[in-house]
Amino acid sequence: MAKPFIKPVITAAEAAGFVSEGSSLMVGGFNFGGAPYTLIEALCENGAHGIDLICVDTSYYNTRVKGPVGVARLVTEGRLRSVIASHIGLNRKTQELYTSGELMIELIPMGTFAERIRAGGAGLGGILSPAGIDTIYEEGRETIELNGKRYIIEPAITADVAFIRAYKADAAGNLIYCGTNRNFNPTMATAANIVVAEVDEVLPIGAIDPENVVTPGIFIDALVIRGESEYASRT
Repeated sequence: MAKPFIKPVITAAEAAGFVSEGSSLMVGGFNFGGAPYTLIEALCENGAHGIDLICVDTSYYNTRVKGPVGVARLVTEGRLRSVIASHIGLNRKTQELYTSGELMIELIPMGTFAERIRAGGAGLGGILSPAGIDTIYEEGRETIELNGKRYIIEPAITADVAFIRAYKADAAGNLIYCGTNRNFNPTMATAANIVVAEVDEVLPIGAIDPENVVTPGIFIDALVIRGESEYASRT
């Protein structure tokens, strides 16, 4: 019997090397919950620019530590070419760059955001959504009428790389999550060419009940052990 495929456990710096100029990058989480801070911090250190970020929010500036948190560092350091997100209200720098035309941003409803990524992971071309019909959001978007109702045609979203956050993995890359960490992470794991999961620990194969696996290891390319940064330790 063949041995199960073992996923490599790599450093955060090695994972950051998967992202280069022009890469599209999905990052899981929503503010503190489920953000892969160890991976984000390593990416901030590797100097990559021109990144197309796909993340539900652009995090925020922390007044206590006087610095940007998570993907907000990528924004403030001018590392991004574009953003697909649902929420930028807590990051003034994102708003300033968008208003000045220095950063391309596509704002979409949060449910649509999740569904477009799910469609990408399922190999679909997109979804039909009624969200935004007869509002400013509809302007410039293609629509279709089906059974007497109009829908916006929302194309699927995929990425070159996804950085996600899970609780634990086994050596085959099967993942389980903790609380709200199970937000956009499982869906993003299905929709990128390279998926790196940041986890608290890697267990032997068989240590995770198959009934509890949320993300099967077939979607995961590499694992990174969570670091001890201020933010990584809280999520």
